[in-house]
Amino acid sequence: MEAPNFWDNPEISNQKMKELKNLKDTVDTMNGLFSRYEDIEMLIEMGYEEEDPDLVADIRSELDEMISVYEEIRISTLLSGEYDDNNAILKLNAGAGGTESCDWCSMLYRMYTRWAERKGFSVEVLDYLDGDEAGIKSVTFQVNGVNAYGYLKSEKGVHRLVRISPFNAQGKRQTSFVSLDVMPDIDDDVDVEINDDDLRIDTYRSSGAGGQHINKTSSAIRITHLPTGIVVQCQNERSQFQNKDKAMQMLKAKLYMLQKEANAEKLSDIRGEVKEIGWGNQIRSYVMQPYTMVKDHRTEAETGNVDAVMDGALDLFINAYLKWINTKEEA
Repeated sequence: MEAPNFWDNPEISNQKMKELKNLKDTVDTMNGLFSRYEDIEMLIEMGYEEEDPDLVADIRSELDEMISVYEEIRISTLLSGEYDDNNAILKLNAGAGGTESCDWCSMLYRMYTRWAERKGFSVEVLDYLDGDEAGIKSVTFQVNGVNAYGYLKSEKGVHRLVRISPFNAQGKRQTSFVSLDVMPDIDDDVDVEINDDDLRIDTYRSSGAGGQHINKTSSAIRITHLPTGIVVQCQNERSQFQNKDKAMQMLKAKLYMLQKEANAEKLSDIRGEVKEIGWGNQIRSYVMQPYTMVKDHRTEAETGNVDAVMDGALDLFINAYLKWINTKEEA
């Protein structure tokens, strides 16, 4: 008699299925790591037997790849927070700097979408507002993938850019700021009571990337929770009702986390401290002139390869943050 397929059991919840798949992927990765280790041992033995120095380069290449996979697994063990395995919702807001900051906002949006592509994650735009002259004034988007929030929670805060502005006719160096808020995408069935009298719901025309009915219908939704001042927006769905449902899900998630974290210190661990988007509050600086340097002011992680970072190479900073925050929690 053929054994029943465990994965086809309809009684298993989506969350359990997700957890089981994550565990299966981890086991497969570990098996691949052991297999690679055995291959390296075999290459070393062949090198000794054949006295072939050309094998050294192959061994080094295989070893570097094995170490890279091992480091990725080790970092993933630090993702043990309650919401770390959830999808992530990111909101970028241009701050001090005018058109230059809007351009910086669009650069950061590209950077995070490139990072997501590298991870095999998908990106869904929820709300988008163009800059007055160029770039993006604000954008809300969801990154879907295993441990997306666990990785991206390190990015919440103010990001500072220093460069010679292409929008400055005098070619002077200029500093711009953009804030990033990161929240986990919590299931819409969270136990949160919302009084309709506490909400202000506005409709507006979809605009920019992601809108299904751009500039045709007032299908976009903005919900303001008056007691807390939380504002959520969505414009990417096909109808006003779907946009409202998604916005309500985002609002419930934020209120749920406020309930879970009763004091401001704990809240800052999840949502990030709400700071002015300007001088002195940045978590990371991206300097393009007169020298090139990206530096995280919390972990001191840095690199001179700005182009690679802007093309999505963020693991240096994400991994450093996870190690840093884990050390702080153990202290």
